[in-house]
Amino acid sequence: MTVSREQFGSRLGFILAAAGSAVGIGNLVGFPVAAAKNGGGAFLLIYALFVFLVCLPIMMAELSVGRHAQKDPLGAYRDLSDKSVLWSLAGWLVLITPYMIAIFYMVITVWLFGFVYEAVTGNLDQLAGPDYFNQFINSNAVFVYFAIVAAVVNIILVGGVKEGIERAAKIMMPLLFVMLIGLVIFVLTLDNAFAGVRYYLVPDFSKINASVINGALSQAFFSLSLGMGIMITYGSYMRRGDSISNSAKFVAMTDTAVAFSAGLMILPAIFAFNPLTNTADLSDSSIGLIFTFLPKIFLALQATIGYFGASAVASLFFLLVLFAAITSLVSITEVPAASLVTGKGYSRPKALLLLSLSMAVISIACILSFGRVGFLTEFASYAGQSKSIFDVIIDVFYDTILPLNGLLVCLFVIYRWKKHNFHVELEHSDLSYRGSVVERYIDFSLGTFIPLILALVFINTVALKYFGFSFVG
Repeated sequence: MTVSREQFGSRLGFILAAAGSAVGIGNLVGFPVAAAKNGGGAFLLIYALFVFLVCLPIMMAELSVGRHAQKDPLGAYRDLSDKSVLWSLAGWLVLITPYMIAIFYMVITVWLFGFVYEAVTGNLDQLAGPDYFNQFINSNAVFVYFAIVAAVVNIILVGGVKEGIERAAKIMMPLLFVMLIGLVIFVLTLDNAFAGVRYYLVPDFSKINASVINGALSQAFFSLSLGMGIMITYGSYMRRGDSISNSAKFVAMTDTAVAFSAGLMILPAIFAFNPLTNTADLSDSSIGLIFTFLPKIFLALQATIGYFGASAVASLFFLLVLFAAITSLVSITEVPAASLVTGKGYSRPKALLLLSLSMAVISIACILSFGRVGFLTEFASYAGQSKSIFDVIIDVFYDTILPLNGLLVCLFVIYRWKKHNFHVELEHSDLSYRGSVVERYIDFSLGTFIPLILALVFINTVALKYFGFSFVG
């Protein structure tokens, strides 16, 4: 059975949808704190260099593979490699990765929905309580929130590419930008806010070491949704007349702008609450910052804008992060959904039903792994630490497999699909690309140092995550 390939209705629709997949929790919370703890402006500079010199070529490679093959990642690897068994396995890896990442992202999105509800209904004081988060994630209300979030995501996806994903992106992404700008303006009016701005933007090159550089690359790579098959899938929905290189640049710039702006929101807010803040004491975990630290920051605002005002700011912030999480979750889930629609010929509703049922089982297992069920809470042990099933999914599929998938797509494009075919696809809708400095740089970088960097990141991650030692300082 042949299923006609859907397409985005406009270039703007593609850019907003792709940016929606890239803009997530890591951009809005993890990135600002990573920058503040690792050299401020120096980290920002290194991050920007990695985005445009390393990650952008990989994004263009993924988009080109998808648009040329007009298939999901598995189908693209199979078709462009003449059904090579080795590259088919690589395709399966790119397909399984977003499936598993969608599961842990679903759990976090459920928590965000619950916090939005509690903030909107005036329970900010409860959110800021020291034990509330642990109580919340083990409450029965989480299952209700799970059903609501799953319904929202599936309603968007069942509409298809143009009427579902693109339409949702055109609504949610502008709202996200407006909320972010509004919160930045508000935070910058607080007393002592500019102490946070200085800490965020003033370079401190003394903090830059091999570990920080590795972290900046990982942050940039994960931030742009690379290695998850999203850009291959979205590339297959691109119109032939749209420039891949220009569209990819807009996505990268949008994602970087959001991450940068989030820093102008988070750090000034923290310093406004406590001028003596030591950023070294801030949690490296985005989850810890969102659900345990920031509610206290918002509650402290009641001294200046009252409890209602503080609740309104908290509601707006959690809604902002919720929107970012949903747009990312939609994009991640679309990858396995597209594979079932294209590869198996299933209708979109049938594919989403099968995915929803299977993912719900594992998601519920994750929800129960925070102390409710012993086996799931102590699912595995490595590097001297006990890990829940939720932790294992993050460690294996988010932290470990993504750089490996990025490495494989570089090797595939340059050495299997061949550089000539790759460049022809990029030139198809952008004649200025031919012979340009950009073409020469991408030709050189994808075949040399970018795969080497990704290989080193993958090896170091495996050593650190599972054996407890690192090759970098």
